[in-house]
Amino acid sequence: MVPVVYQDGHALLQRVVCGRFSNNAYVLVCRATGEGLLVDAPEEPEKVLQALQGVRVRAILLTHRHPDHWAGLASIKTALHAPVGIGEADADGLPVPPDFVIADGQVFPFGRLALRAMATPGHTPGSTCFLWGRYLLSGDTLFPGGPGHTRTPQDFRQIVESIRRHLLVLPEETVVLPGHGEGTTIGKAREEYALFASRPHPPDLCGDVLWAG
Repeated sequence: MVPVVYQDGHALLQRVVCGRFSNNAYVLVCRATGEGLLVDAPEEPEKVLQALQGVRVRAILLTHRHPDHWAGLASIKTALHAPVGIGEADADGLPVPPDFVIADGQVFPFGRLALRAMATPGHTPGSTCFLWGRYLLSGDTLFPGGPGHTRTPQDFRQIVESIRRHLLVLPEETVVLPGHGEGTTIGKAREEYALFASRPHPPDLCGDVLWAG
């Protein structure tokens, strides 16, 4: 049974948990038209394809270039015949070129609904989050308790800037749905970040950082 994050008479949002890293793929469907979008394509593609039965997928959108988020892409793309997009700075991280690159602010319609892309570099140069209504699909940019992993202090400063400028300004009731594990809300993330920002930190801070740590 694929967990349903949200559904009403107009839309369906499902979270498909896949693979050894518990990746989350997200399926969004316009009930009126049967059109949908897929965000991320991890291993165990059969789980994703089962959730997409009967859906006409307009596009496969990747949050970033790390292989655990596209390990099932070849099988899924072959089955769906849908174009694949990723942030331009991450395009060279795929085994084959994407069909298109995702621009900041780009809108992706599916039926009578639409999803908006938000460029949030830091975890990777081309990391992208996606906003649909009050749901933020945050990839590996924002998790409960902290940002995604960063490899250098420069990357850490960049991911914090992305989160602060683009994500924490969203309404506090916005539900954050990350690329792994359970979600949080923007309101909770704001509170956690405020505590982090109130304390001094070493200039070389990076890696797996918790706001409370």
